[in-house]
Amino acid sequence: MSASSGFNDEKGGSSSVGEPEYGHDPASGGIFSSDYKRHDDLKEMLDSNKDSLKLEAMKRIVAMIARGKNASDLFPAVVKNVACKNIEVKKLVYVYLVRYAEEQQDLALLSISTFQRGLKDPNQLIRASALRVLSSIRVTIIVPIMMLAIKEAASDMSPYVRKTAAHAIPKLYSLDPEQKDQLIEVIEKLLADKTTLVAGSVVMAFEEVCPERIDLIHKNYRKLCNLLIDVEEWGQVVIINMLTRYARTQFLNPNINENLLEEGCDKTFYGSDGNDEDEEDKDKGEAAALAKRKPYVMDPDHRLLLRNTKPLLQSRNAAVVMAVAQLYFHLAPKAEVGVIAKALVRLLRSHSEVQYVVLQNVATMTIKRRGMFEPYLKSFYIRSTDPTQIKVLKLEVLTNLANETNISTILREFQTYIKSMDKDFVAATIQAIGRCATNIGEVRDTCLNGLVQLLSNRDELVVAESVVVIKKLLQMQPEKHSDIIKHMAKLTDNIQVPMARASILWLIGEYCEHVPKIAPDVLRKMAKSFTNEEDIVKLQILNLAAKLYLTNSKQTKLLTQYVLNLAKYDQNYDIRDRARFIRQLIVPTEKSGALSKYAKKLFLALKPAPVLESPFKDRDHFQLGSLSHLLNAKAGGYQELPDWPEAAPDPSVRNVEVKESVPEWTKCSSREKRKEKKVEKPFYSDSEGESGPTESADSESYSSGSDSGSGSAESGSGSESQESEEASDSEEEEKDTKKKKKKEELKKPVQRSESSEQSSEGEVRKRARKSKQQKSDSESESDEDDDSDSESSPSESEDSESEVDVKNKKKVQTCVKAVQSKAPPKPVTKESKKEMSLLDLDDFEAAPSPQVTPVNSFLSSSLATDLEGLSLSDSVLSPTAISPPGAQKSYELLHRITGEGLSVEYCFSRQPFGPDANMVAVQMQFVNSAAADAKNLHMEDVKLQSGMRVKEFPEIELLPAGETATAVMGIDFCDSTQAANFQLCTHSRKFFVSIQPPVGELMKPVFMTENEFKKEQGQLMGMNEITEKLTLGAKCRNEHAIVQKVTAAANLSRVPCGSDKECRFAGRTASGGSLVLVTVASQEDGAARLTLNCDKMVIGTMLVKDVLLALTQ
Repeated sequence: MSASSGFNDEKGGSSSVGEPEYGHDPASGGIFSSDYKRHDDLKEMLDSNKDSLKLEAMKRIVAMIARGKNASDLFPAVVKNVACKNIEVKKLVYVYLVRYAEEQQDLALLSISTFQRGLKDPNQLIRASALRVLSSIRVTIIVPIMMLAIKEAASDMSPYVRKTAAHAIPKLYSLDPEQKDQLIEVIEKLLADKTTLVAGSVVMAFEEVCPERIDLIHKNYRKLCNLLIDVEEWGQVVIINMLTRYARTQFLNPNINENLLEEGCDKTFYGSDGNDEDEEDKDKGEAAALAKRKPYVMDPDHRLLLRNTKPLLQSRNAAVVMAVAQLYFHLAPKAEVGVIAKALVRLLRSHSEVQYVVLQNVATMTIKRRGMFEPYLKSFYIRSTDPTQIKVLKLEVLTNLANETNISTILREFQTYIKSMDKDFVAATIQAIGRCATNIGEVRDTCLNGLVQLLSNRDELVVAESVVVIKKLLQMQPEKHSDIIKHMAKLTDNIQVPMARASILWLIGEYCEHVPKIAPDVLRKMAKSFTNEEDIVKLQILNLAAKLYLTNSKQTKLLTQYVLNLAKYDQNYDIRDRARFIRQLIVPTEKSGALSKYAKKLFLALKPAPVLESPFKDRDHFQLGSLSHLLNAKAGGYQELPDWPEAAPDPSVRNVEVKESVPEWTKCSSREKRKEKKVEKPFYSDSEGESGPTESADSESYSSGSDSGSGSAESGSGSESQESEEASDSEEEEKDTKKKKKKEELKKPVQRSESSEQSSEGEVRKRARKSKQQKSDSESESDEDDDSDSESSPSESEDSESEVDVKNKKKVQTCVKAVQSKAPPKPVTKESKKEMSLLDLDDFEAAPSPQVTPVNSFLSSSLATDLEGLSLSDSVLSPTAISPPGAQKSYELLHRITGEGLSVEYCFSRQPFGPDANMVAVQMQFVNSAAADAKNLHMEDVKLQSGMRVKEFPEIELLPAGETATAVMGIDFCDSTQAANFQLCTHSRKFFVSIQPPVGELMKPVFMTENEFKKEQGQLMGMNEITEKLTLGAKCRNEHAIVQKVTAAANLSRVPCGSDKECRFAGRTASGGSLVLVTVASQEDGAARLTLNCDKMVIGTMLVKDVLLALTQ
């Protein structure tokens, strides 16, 4: 009965007895369905011993909740199953309990011991769900239990459970605010968490519980900045808003000097006319204060925040983009704020709700930073499909952006908007025209004439709005526009909109001296219709009568008395009061006081012209993107944006002292580093602390955050700075700095980039990592000495080059000896060969060492002899030599796990492929890591796009366990980047693999003179030419680095050039033989122009992207 009565209460109807029990889906709930029976059925299923029935019942119940049906009467039956051993059932039970625990608190309390047991469950989802249910029970008795549960969950191994603990903190705080101190301790602990899953949730808890405790953020500031890019989207929004307020309290205003200079200039300009000695002394004092003020240097942590949030402008989530935009608007230097404009304009393609919020913020920004959005003026043009509120906001933005240069375009747009069918929008457009006229004096007359033309419009609303706007414009220069006032006086017969009639009457009364003949006649007409007019019009008729009585009493005395008598008996008390007041003021009697003497001054005083301002003018005191900004009123929970500090607080509070006993896994910031640590068990030695170029770069960018004052050290990419926070601990930093000092002393005379050298050293050290630490220390020192020796004379004779080769070989031999002690012999010899070529490439001045294939050595020597006659320097010659295969980037064809112990890598060797010159040579390296031998390695089932061809590699009959083999195959890619798909087969297995070439590997170098280059370039102009402007990367500012980057990106040869500002490269596509010409012309401050000429535009476009990427990194 209870179920049926509950149903009747809920539905308000009766059930039919004859209806079948399972008529349709229980979640659909028809009007006359027998829900009570179905609920009984669900209770039976929940009481059953079979997990499958319980699971089915829970699915149906959760579906009911999702449909908005009330399932609270099932609470006792569901809560019993909290102890069910089936994980799936348990999860759904917790979903139900989270929904109804607050409503059914007494019943939920009975199962509290089960929830506590759930907190110890081995499954992280159950632990998190139990905590979620516990925090949903809003009963003060269990606050201690909740507190204990949150503290335990905050130390949980699972980041998901820790995240749930962070979500539970605001719930507990709202239930019992007295727990604040204990909760702050938990928040402090969770803020130190290094996982991205927890970061957003704990910052949200921090904002809810203790936003004033900014000291908790100091130590975690850099970590939050670096984690930001990987946090989930809503976490990013919360963190960015919090960091905006943090930065406003901790850093100086980046625009402070500009503001002072502007103020200073204004004062000196206006003060120059005065001869007052006091003013001069004051100016001198201010000038001295300006001179004493130190030049502004941005705090590295301030720069870190701006740099790490910038990539989020490309986020797909509009809220994230808006959060970054407001951060830049409130924190960035004026010169850098412009980057947000493009991102915000992109959001205007979203839904109308998103557009509305974005346009509100853009309207506020355009008042202070108009120049930012001027290039995107057309993006704010109004579409016929836009809703009215969007149209009005776009009008607001267009009006704010209007200036002398673009006003003609904007007014043309407004002219078309006036023809719209949307009356509110037309009214807003007319107001916008009025604002443009007041702001830009040059177009005031044009706007007035346009508005006067609108007075003859058939639409009454358009005419009325025009009258109101004209009235405001005429107040600025009334004497010039008496014709317009006369024209408007004639409209009183036709216009019926009260506001418009009132505006015309006010104008005639205010400027009655300019129209002395028309004004009395207008009053006569108005007196006739006085009783039928609206209140606002009646008040203006009274004003007009009073003003005419004072200026022209002969003609209007009787009319005025008649109007005052009519008003005396009006139904509206405002009008009666106004009539009584005016009568006493303008018609003096014995009883009237002294005020009547000043009647003229009161009525005919000069009124200041109205200032037509944007409604968004003072909105920027609210934080952009907030609800308060949207409503233009302070919303509940809004936190004011703090003012910038006068003096910079101590930046050392953000320095983190890392404890020595940090667990190994926390030192690895990226997955790759983690893998390295797992594979190679010994820790890095002193010499290995800087093995890869990324590590040293990371530690530099991180340490400079606290040491250097300038922002130049942090010019690395966002990803580097993300890794820097987690990857470096105090020991590694100290070792890195010592090591760098040594290196700097050794390598000061060397004027070239060391990236290739660092990476090669890193490779060698990784191979030799299992050797003794003392040995590796001594080796690394000798390596550095050798490097400095070999680099000290970049342009020497061939003898010195051969010495370098010998030294490089010695270097390799020492490394190989270290490796041989713990590795099988044959792979070592292979690796040593590979490393030899890497080391030889360290110095481009050195001649390339002889390779395995005799073709290469023959080619390089013949090229050298061919080019001897050109009398080029070594630096020009070196890139033209074909780079050995060891230097080329390797790609994975088959992973050893997929290949069951067989791994295959391939590289584009850039050697001519003997059997067919149109094919690209692909060198493949097979490594058998399995215990068994691999036999009959060959290709089958080659699948190619039309026009492509493949020359298969010779079958490898036997590849013993632990051995390595090399093979070369040729592919004619037909000048496209389409992949070549085939099956790689052994005697027992087949693996589907594919080879896809970078566009730069589809070329072969061509050698030509400067004149030939210019001649060919002249024939490939217009549609066959692509030009891009770029800023060269910090390590790519010299000629040598540019050549190195371009030849690495594409298989082109260097063309001699008379200018040291230009680098030229030439090549042909391997298959079609189409000419490819590349020119890089460098300019001052790292700016450069990249020009590519090629008759195959698809290849040209792809190659330009690759070369741009290489040069800007």
